[in-house]
Amino acid sequence: MHRRVTAGHPARPAAASTAAELAQLRIRVIALENLVIALLAQTTGRQLDLARQMATYISPRPGFTLHRPTIHAAAQMVHLVERADHFRDAAPSRGARVNR
Repeated sequence: MHRRVTAGHPARPAAASTAAELAQLRIRVIALENLVIALLAQTTGRQLDLARQMATYISPRPGFTLHRPTIHAAAQMVHLVERADHFRDAAPSRGARVNR
């Protein structure tokens, strides 16, 4: 197995540590996406519109170079707002208590 050595850091297996780090990163992204959806589900329509506008804002303008990660990010932002809309319809009113 290859070992990676960087200044000030001990040697460690590169493939195993990279795979574990990527797995943890994916888990954190999933958790953050779900927290964002929960927060968006409780926000105002104006704030949802602002989130959609930000997705449009980061999208490439005509005549500029397309940057695929930015295009995908904008689409993901819209998708998160749409997913939040689903929970807005099902969310209890602000004064209601949720049973745990």
